[in-house]
Amino acid sequence: MRITATLLGVLIMLLLGTALQAQVNPINFEPGGAGANWTWTVFENGTNPPVVIMPNPHATGINTSATVAQFTALQAGQPWAGCESQHGADIGTFTFTQANCTVKIMVWKSVISDVGIKFASATGASTGEIKVANTVINQWEELVFDFSSRIGETNDQFILFPDFNLAGRTSDNITYWDNVTFSAQTQVAGPTTPAPTPTYPAANVISLFSNPYTNVPVDTWSAVWDQADVSNVQIEGNDTKLYQNLVYAGIEFTTNPINATGMSHFRMDIWTHDPTAVPAVFKIKLVDFGADGAYAGGDDSEHELTFDANSTPALVSDAWITFDIPLSAFTGMTARGHVAQLIISGTPNTVYVDNVLFRNHTTANDDPTATPVPATLGHSYPNPFRPSTTIAYSIAKAGRVSLKVYDVRGRLVSTLVDGYQTPADYSQGFNAQGLVPGVYFYRLSLDGKTVATRRMVLLK
Repeated sequence: MRITATLLGVLIMLLLGTALQAQVNPINFEPGGAGANWTWTVFENGTNPPVVIMPNPHATGINTSATVAQFTALQAGQPWAGCESQHGADIGTFTFTQANCTVKIMVWKSVISDVGIKFASATGASTGEIKVANTVINQWEELVFDFSSRIGETNDQFILFPDFNLAGRTSDNITYWDNVTFSAQTQVAGPTTPAPTPTYPAANVISLFSNPYTNVPVDTWSAVWDQADVSNVQIEGNDTKLYQNLVYAGIEFTTNPINATGMSHFRMDIWTHDPTAVPAVFKIKLVDFGADGAYAGGDDSEHELTFDANSTPALVSDAWITFDIPLSAFTGMTARGHVAQLIISGTPNTVYVDNVLFRNHTTANDDPTATPVPATLGHSYPNPFRPSTTIAYSIAKAGRVSLKVYDVRGRLVSTLVDGYQTPADYSQGFNAQGLVPGVYFYRLSLDGKTVATRRMVLLK
């Protein structure tokens, strides 16, 4: 077969194009591997001591490889001190796809702090770093960075911030790092059913985001200063916010601050697959800008609440969690007339959010447009729970009240209430200590007639 000059030129161009799009993977610093002979430039680190390629001083646990890289973050260096590869010549030019957007790195650190990774294009442009904190010290740990939001982005430089510590260092900190890999997108499970639908009277709700109510204007669900990616998704037709790469997210409604002085509670539903990160926390902060309506105007007030596996409600995996929080719990927020910011943060990297609203506590019968009902059964709180929860209900007509719990086979598990009650709002605790984890149902009856039955989940 004769190869013409034109065909040969096309083949060469195709080969060059393929080479230009080649990504060096993994970066393991081994002889014959990648990283050891790269040109690493250190920046913003005081005297900028160089990256050292050296024998693994801790060949134990998940990393027994022979060679690693060492970076010394100086106390005199900037919080964002780091190192970077040479444009084009080291990692090569590549485009993020679903096949390479999960980046993993092994680190050995003596302190807990963020590790940041970012990439830059041939012109030096970058969409910024993603940060993940190590959770253990003095042992190897693999950190996972999700760059799926950058699919389609082309880069030719790798940049690492081994000790991204905005609080400032109290000493020189040595980080060993190794085995940087690029793999397929990590598929994170999502909820298959939407968040529970609130049933509060519309007249008693100020909604930022929910399907049952008219939402007030919100300037942004991800402020320019935050570290999060937000998108709109639907779950069985129900609108839901999806936060990915969440470090902290700023929801701002500064153009139209909320007057929550007549409200009693703040509600938000979240679902996450990964609250098992250590330490597992989710934080909710409300900020009131004060009468001047300006941030840092001198009359601001704010308060942040932290939830974890032992809080009420508990931070759990693969289930909707309803935070229905009395505004009185936000003790540092001394005013509620000009609430302009909601900030969420924590260790779950991916969080689904729905039903973000303020509400006023009402009895079952104080909505003049509603059809009077003799009793109503509220949602248990928290749900899911471990091992205790509280069930709320209201009685509008005096009579014999029964509140009972059943398992999935319909067998009676516990009788919580069985007796005469007068009209009022009630709450009844249920302790499931000793019961098998799983789904249970609680049923409210008045004078022998079933009012409602609801579902709750007991966790392991």
